[in-house]
Amino acid sequence: MRPSTLRALNRAAELTRQNRLTEAMLIAEPVILVADDIEGEEIRRWLLDHVADFTGENHEIPKELP
Repeated sequence: MRPSTLRALNRAAELTRQNRLTEAMLIAEPVILVADDIEGEEIRRWLLDHVADFTGENHEIPKELP
């Protein structure tokens, strides 16, 4: 994953924790939309691995993804 993508995702997580979802989406959506298939899968895995970064809660991740 490109460093700029990771920075955007981390910033979006920070904004989400501050209840600033609209701003978080404005930051995360463009990098998600331009990702190629490989980076898109890396983003998906990162999001699944960092659910608590966005919600502040711990969720169990399914062992096998569809």
